[in-house]
Amino acid sequence: MRSLLVRGMLVGLAAALIAYVVAWFAGEPQVAAAISIEEARAAAAGEAAEPELVSRTVQETAGLLTALLVYGAALGGFYSIAYAFAHGRLGAHGRLGALGARATALTVAAAGFVVVYVTPILKYPANPPAVGNPDSIGRRTTLYFTMILVALLAAAVATYAGRSLSPRLGAWNATLSGIGVYAVLVGAAYAVMPTIDEVPGDFSAGTLWWFRVASFGIQFALWGAIGLLFGGLTERSLRHGTPREAGLRPAATR
Repeated sequence: MRSLLVRGMLVGLAAALIAYVVAWFAGEPQVAAAISIEEARAAAAGEAAEPELVSRTVQETAGLLTALLVYGAALGGFYSIAYAFAHGRLGAHGRLGALGARATALTVAAAGFVVVYVTPILKYPANPPAVGNPDSIGRRTTLYFTMILVALLAAAVATYAGRSLSPRLGAWNATLSGIGVYAVLVGAAYAVMPTIDEVPGDFSAGTLWWFRVASFGIQFALWGAIGLLFGGLTERSLRHGTPREAGLRPAATR
C-alpha cells in the first residue's frame, strides 16, 4: 500500500503541473476579467478599493501553483487508495474484468471525476470573483461539500447494487443498473437540496461561462493525467517486477 500511496502522490504532483498550465492559460484570464467587473462596480458605487493582502501576481503564480500541488498530492493519495480497493477484487495483473492496469486506472479516474467533481459542480457550479454574496459563502461551502458526501454515498450504494445484481443479470446489465441507481439517488438529492442563484444581473455571461469551462478543464486535466500516469507506471511495474513490487497483493494471498 505504501508503494501505491507514494506513486499516487507523485503522480498527483505531476498532474498538478499540467493542471496549472490549463489554469494559467484558460482560467486566469477569466478571473482577471471578473476582478475588473468587481472593481468597476465598486468604483461606480463610490466604494474604496480593498487593499490586497496578496498581490495578483503572487496569486496567479506561486499561490495558484502551491494550491494545485497540495491538492494534486492529496488527490493522488486518495486515488491510489481507491485503485488499491478496486485491485483488491482483481487478479494479480491489476485487471478490472477484462481491463488491464492502464484501463483500470483510467476507469477509477473517470469514476472519481464524475463522483467527486462533476456531480457536485452541476448542482453548485464554480463562480468567479464578483459572483455570489460574501455573507453566504459559509452556507454555499457547506452545501457543496454535503453534495460531495451525497455523491460518494450514492456511488457506494450503486456499486453494491451492481455487484449484487451481477450474478443474475450479468456484468453489463448489472453495471447499467448500478449507474441507474446512482442517477436516481443523485437526482433525488438535487431535488431536495436548496438551489443557490446569486449571479448579478450585470455580470458578463460570457465571463461566467468561460470561467466554468476553465474550471472543468482544470479538473479534467488533473484527473485525466492522474489516471494516465498512474496506470502507465503501475503497468510498467507489473511488467518488470512482481505484483508486490508494484504495490499490489498477489492473487495467491486472496
